[in-house]
Amino acid sequence: MAPYRNFKMIGYVVYGRGCFNQLAEILLPHRKENAPMIFLVDHFFNGKELAEKIPLRGNDEILFVDVTHEPKTSYVDSLADTLKGKYDRISGIIGIGGGSAMDLAKAVSLMMTNPGKAQDYQGWDLVKFPGVYKVGIPTLSGTGAEVSRTCVLTGPERKLGMNSDFTPFDQIVLDPDLIANAPADQRFYTGMDCYIHCIESLQGTYLNEFSKSYGEKALEYCRNVFLSDHTWDEKSDEQLMMASYAGGMSIAYSQVGVCHAVSYGLGYLLGTHHGVGNCIVMDHLQEYYPEGTAEFKEMVKKNQIEIPQGICKGLSDMEFNKMIDVALSMKPLWENALGQDWEKKITREKLRDLYEKF
Repeated sequence: MAPYRNFKMIGYVVYGRGCFNQLAEILLPHRKENAPMIFLVDHFFNGKELAEKIPLRGNDEILFVDVTHEPKTSYVDSLADTLKGKYDRISGIIGIGGGSAMDLAKAVSLMMTNPGKAQDYQGWDLVKFPGVYKVGIPTLSGTGAEVSRTCVLTGPERKLGMNSDFTPFDQIVLDPDLIANAPADQRFYTGMDCYIHCIESLQGTYLNEFSKSYGEKALEYCRNVFLSDHTWDEKSDEQLMMASYAGGMSIAYSQVGVCHAVSYGLGYLLGTHHGVGNCIVMDHLQEYYPEGTAEFKEMVKKNQIEIPQGICKGLSDMEFNKMIDVALSMKPLWENALGQDWEKKITREKLRDLYEKF
């Protein structure tokens, strides 16, 4: 029998409307003398009310991070090097934003204490030392970044996470008020990341009762939010926020599958945002997830979303091959989706045919 995984979970969770207002109290025990808290905040909030509510103290600093494109290892290194050059030590890193902002926070925290470059830690269990104290505060829900043991980064050779027991946040703050009024498209694409997590997890070969219990609840919430006839309301925010949490927990003890593996190729070559890329791929996965793909199409129609088309048109053989290389490097994802003999079931030719549909 294979050994059971003994995985690291988040240290502390606070949930509830308005709980962001407790942030100063939450951070206080973790402050070190003359060592600032560094807030990595999605640049969308520059000049907005949320940024003004951040409880700065002493030499704390807000860095508005550019998440126009998904995080690159070079950006992580730049942020970490800047902080190391400016401060002898810091008390912690707080990531405020969507999945990209939270992934940056996790990665910068780790690179404050680990030598080398961020690209050196793209893979599974390569991180050697705990990072500095880190907090995740989502303003979009769906990626599960607030709960996962990875921070997905695009490096010079691959798009792959820093997957380790040192990656999860020490604290997360789940305030449904913070995800209210998100743009409809952005909310949908991010929410679909959660929905697709659940489809891949619940149909994967790694499935067990632990991941199943979280995945089924997250899937129920996603259906409530994206298939019901109600207008968007406070309950929708609350259910989507908990769907993201539960969806992230579902894959913590299992894995994602075909959609994410193929989407990583799009993200690496074309810079396609993760949620958008997943939707582009899921639109063509009837062979692997027939019921999930049909339901996904129903959600797209009901929410009046236009999935991008033709993004791979005109790509060269070299570019197609690079996307295929990135997709095939996601071995745990393929094994979860297709079993241990997955290499007999998915060929380069089959992947090329799939990419040409996008």
